[in-house]
Amino acid sequence: MTDGAGTDLPLIRHNDYSPLTPPALGEWDPALSVSVVIPAHGGQRRLDLTLAALAAQTYPDHLMEVIVVDDGSDPPLRLPEIAPPGTRIAAADPGRWGIAHAVNTGAALAEGRIIQRLDADMVVCREHIEALARWHHLAGYVVAIGAKKFVEEPELSPAHLYDGVRTGPLEAVFDLSEALPSSTEQTISRTDGLRTSRNPYHVCTGPTVSMRRETFHAVGGLDPDVLRGEDTEFAYRLAAHGVVFVPDMAAQAVHLGLPAQRRDRDRAVRAVGPYLAHRVPLRRDLRKDRGRRWLVPYVEVVLHVDGDERQVREAVSAALEGSVTDVRVTLVAPWSRLSAGRRAVLGDPSFELRLLREHFAHDERVRLADEVSLTPAPIPFRYTGPISVPLGHGSLERMIAAVQDDRSGMLVVDLGDDGTATLQRTEALGRARLLGADDVPTSIKATHGVRHGDRAEFWPAPAAPAASARKPAQAAAEKSTEKPAQAAAGRPAQAPPERPARNPPEKPVAAPARGDRSPEPARKPESRIAKLRSAIRRG
Repeated sequence: MTDGAGTDLPLIRHNDYSPLTPPALGEWDPALSVSVVIPAHGGQRRLDLTLAALAAQTYPDHLMEVIVVDDGSDPPLRLPEIAPPGTRIAAADPGRWGIAHAVNTGAALAEGRIIQRLDADMVVCREHIEALARWHHLAGYVVAIGAKKFVEEPELSPAHLYDGVRTGPLEAVFDLSEALPSSTEQTISRTDGLRTSRNPYHVCTGPTVSMRRETFHAVGGLDPDVLRGEDTEFAYRLAAHGVVFVPDMAAQAVHLGLPAQRRDRDRAVRAVGPYLAHRVPLRRDLRKDRGRRWLVPYVEVVLHVDGDERQVREAVSAALEGSVTDVRVTLVAPWSRLSAGRRAVLGDPSFELRLLREHFAHDERVRLADEVSLTPAPIPFRYTGPISVPLGHGSLERMIAAVQDDRSGMLVVDLGDDGTATLQRTEALGRARLLGADDVPTSIKATHGVRHGDRAEFWPAPAAPAASARKPAQAAAEKSTEKPAQAAAGRPAQAPPERPARNPPEKPVAAPARGDRSPEPARKPESRIAKLRSAIRRG
């Protein structure tokens, strides 16, 4: 076993971790230290059972520490008699509260190479920590997920539970025939252990999950502003980082008590909705409100400023007015070189660049950057194209549909003399960075695949309107120009077929609409005699 830090790792395509072969439980020598972080608010009795199970683990004591983060419990939590040797209680940092904040507090204190997050109402089997930790010895970019079932809280002491976990499986302690299976386990089974899952982050829920410490901090930890669904939002950012999700059903656990969805499903689902709608763009079902702006856009559109002001403005407008509305545009140019000192405004050598900066500096959907960031995460897609070819109204939508169809990591569109346009999947870009790839496109081709297309597929020419759909005025105008056009081309004009004469009733002429630019016919000024006659008639 190694610590998975080498670059000669086996190729993992999408989330198919089949090339990784974990050692059998009990038949290997662990080397990485583990920090088990447990966020807790009250529930001393359940915490006692959780710690008793951790005290019975097969993972070496000298490689494991347990940090219980007390998130404002009243009375404060205390350490029970039965707990792993390296267990301590820490108070959550003041000023905030909630599960995410408590986990971040524990992760900041953690000294282990692996961070194992575990809920304070989970009882794990004796091989649980070992089963998940073995994957992190194989590859540094794995997120390991444990199994769980829901049971009613039993009437048993921590000592009884400790003895049961230490000497046998969880079935010897709990009646699992009455346990409620989790929906995540059903999804894992249906997708061949997540190997074929399109969005494996969906099942990476918080009660038992582990990863390398550097992975946890690389994505910024959990978002303390997310009070419900914080584990799913965190897992989405892990996916954008390029990790591989590995569920291990040997890491069994039971959750004490029924899930919140069973108590009030409608309210539980509604509580999560707005948090994920703003932060997980792939949840398109949550972004149906028209005209909205979202915290995390769906696509970053990167445009390098290499044209004139008018051309750049047209390209930006095309990107923002397309069928995909939650877009952020990044304009790349040497903006930082524009000094703030006195200068000749009209004779400024950077006149064009300053105009563009003033045009877009106050638009929240446009970002000015000197260079392209390594990754647009947590935005799931990045488009890069030439200023000379503005996006069509449906170009982005077609490109995203193409890569979603075959799960490719990058789409390259040939634009002829104008170069190429690319759409990158952030997840694939993140995987290339985790692998330390020098050639990013080649790495993406190996892990996610690269698709190619041509301009006509994604910038289709507008179809000519059918004759029956044309407005009568338009058709009449075309007919009126047919004969001169044919005559100019040296061809005899064809006479239209004769039609029976019709005498439609006269219709009153409508007054010209307001704003009509057609001039009114000139009127002759009335003479004095004419005015006098009109007055006599009216009298």
